[in-house]
Amino acid sequence: MGLFNWLTQEIAMDLGTANTLIIHNDEIVVNEPSIVAFNRNNPKEMLAVGKRALMMHEKTHDDIRTIRPLKDGVIADFNAAELMIRGLIKMVYPNKRIFAPSWRMMICIPSSITEVEKRAVRDSAEQAGAKEVYLVHEPMAAALGIGIDVEEPVGNMIIDIGGGTTGITVIALAGIVCDQSIRIAGDEFTADIKEALRRYHSLLIGERTAEQIKIYIGSALKDLEEPPADIPVNGRDLVTGIPKQVNVSYQEVAEALDKSIFKIEEAILKALEQTPPELASDIYQRGLYLTGGGALLRGLDKRLSQKIKLPVHIADDPLKSVVRGTGLALKNYKHYPFIMR
Repeated sequence: MGLFNWLTQEIAMDLGTANTLIIHNDEIVVNEPSIVAFNRNNPKEMLAVGKRALMMHEKTHDDIRTIRPLKDGVIADFNAAELMIRGLIKMVYPNKRIFAPSWRMMICIPSSITEVEKRAVRDSAEQAGAKEVYLVHEPMAAALGIGIDVEEPVGNMIIDIGGGTTGITVIALAGIVCDQSIRIAGDEFTADIKEALRRYHSLLIGERTAEQIKIYIGSALKDLEEPPADIPVNGRDLVTGIPKQVNVSYQEVAEALDKSIFKIEEAILKALEQTPPELASDIYQRGLYLTGGGALLRGLDKRLSQKIKLPVHIADDPLKSVVRGTGLALKNYKHYPFIMR
């Protein structure tokens, strides 16, 4: 019996554009950036995955290539995705075993994904060693992770701001009633910060540096009650070509992100316009639920609430809500009607 249990293991995966998280035995055992490093001369040879690959990103020579296999929430490079999933699964059991386990895998996917993109996710997981693959839409997983009873006849609006896409979804009775997805999310925020520093400071910075700026002083409002201190940013002067340092404030970052956040606000308003009136009444009473890494942007809940005139609740752990919900969906994969085989 023990051998049988070992040979059939369950893992739930949040395969994200920016980060991939894996739950095994009710614990998050993998939380790594969705990036892989290859030997350019042999694309099948993976040199690093996750944090180790991210350390190499934008610092490689001609023999090494780093790549993010997912773009806008879906697989853009099939071979890279397969090797990345395989490498991340190995982190679940880092020690070599005599028998390789047979994985039952639940993977969350964007609600706007096409059938071709679904097949790419499923094929990548199977090539990486999964014997059974189940799929669940991200908003359903996020709702489960937040603690919402998705089967009750009540409308809930979930706003999931990930790395590649922002999904605005109304769910009720274990199904998606209306859905709005835009390709404005964490990666776009990072690009906005890079562009702002280039324009206002003539400073060229890399993707990793822009990401750090977003984490340390990222803000959706120019006036915060507890503002973060300015931070020094190193880059290359576009005028002289010499490395230099400038101090950047959270107000500058808020100004850089303004247009992208405005587009998210417009998408939320459009989704609310499409919501049936009875469900709109529920949303008015319950408010909106904000999850995903973008929910950590300072003042975002306050700005959205001011624009939409509804309460906005941030999930307790927005980065891990989706993977926790995916884990719950895996436990009840025979029960929930929205699980896709």
